[in-house]
Amino acid sequence: MEDHEVSDFISRKVEEVREKVGDGKALVAVSGGVDSTVSAVIAEKALGERLVCVFIDTNFMRLGEAEQVKRSLSEEPLGLEVRVLNERERFMEALNGLSDAEEKRKAFRDCFYSVLSEVAQEEGCGFLVQGTTKADVDETNSGVKTQHNVLDQVDVGKYGWTVLEPIRGLYKQEVRQLARALGVPIAISERQPFPGPGLSIRVVGAISPEKLEVAKKANFIAEEVLAASSASQYFAAVFSGAIQKELKVVARDAANILGVPEGRVKASLLQEKATGMVKGSRVYGSVLVLTVLDESGRISYPGGEQLNKVAEYVFENYPEATRLLVTVGQHLEEGFLVALRAVNTVDFLSATAVDLPRLLLEEVASKIFDQCPEVGMVCYDYTDKPPATIEYE
Repeated sequence: MEDHEVSDFISRKVEEVREKVGDGKALVAVSGGVDSTVSAVIAEKALGERLVCVFIDTNFMRLGEAEQVKRSLSEEPLGLEVRVLNERERFMEALNGLSDAEEKRKAFRDCFYSVLSEVAQEEGCGFLVQGTTKADVDETNSGVKTQHNVLDQVDVGKYGWTVLEPIRGLYKQEVRQLARALGVPIAISERQPFPGPGLSIRVVGAISPEKLEVAKKANFIAEEVLAASSASQYFAAVFSGAIQKELKVVARDAANILGVPEGRVKASLLQEKATGMVKGSRVYGSVLVLTVLDESGRISYPGGEQLNKVAEYVFENYPEATRLLVTVGQHLEEGFLVALRAVNTVDFLSATAVDLPRLLLEEVASKIFDQCPEVGMVCYDYTDKPPATIEYE
């Protein structure tokens, strides 16, 4: 959008919110991300003190997130009064025993709106402001995944509120434009995207307190180190590390592509599956892990054109796979597997895996092994969208 279009859009949306709410009150749940922040700032301009702003601590947020969000949104120039709700036990109980990605998303969504419903009743709010974007709607409508903030799929009537979505027609880069125009600090306007259900979907499969703790630490390290990559999005996900089966034919063919002896390449499938896309629709596909050794038996990470050829081979000849993970380092024979992800994208509807330097990946792996002794292996996800989605679930 041009500058004048941004200004006109903000003015129009402020007036729309003011007219729809009238003399009533509205509730907004902020996450510290750009989408919810922009929506909250627009609503605050329209309603002032009649906007109730909350941050729900679900236990699936990044390290120190609740304190950081409250501080950054309450300071000038935003000056939003944020109430932090500690609902960690409630969300952990809601997702306990679930391993299917969609079931986890739906359980998170139901818990999320139950909490908001209670706050809305307590505060007398008849309206809910949401940071829903065009990409959220597109992926929900195409069946790629359930978005917790797309209420077309929820019985809104049972909550007794009217939903306001001021940025529903915009993609992420347009929302960032609004944020800059509204004076949102760069730490928020350019912040890494973070899924609504948080780390619950970066803990692939069943959630345990130990697995979740690894996800928090690994994500913190990945975001800190991979910021040097200039990728559009970068993060870490955690798998159990359990192997379903070995793929000797894939290992042999990958060795031929890489030009190394067959015995120095290992290909295997993880027990957990991950979300992927086939012809625009969601599938749960296998996660293939490729491990390459050098002449001395140590992990050797092949990057560049060779890895592109291996990826092309895998997805052409092994269609059930939606992910190709390449081992960066191994610390233990058994233990959690951390997958690093870095992609470039414009609209988040498609994305390209970034060919990160080996030394940068090894730096991340070294820090993860140092701070997470439960992790046995660190891999890099070398998969575009499609066939993968950006997130794992």
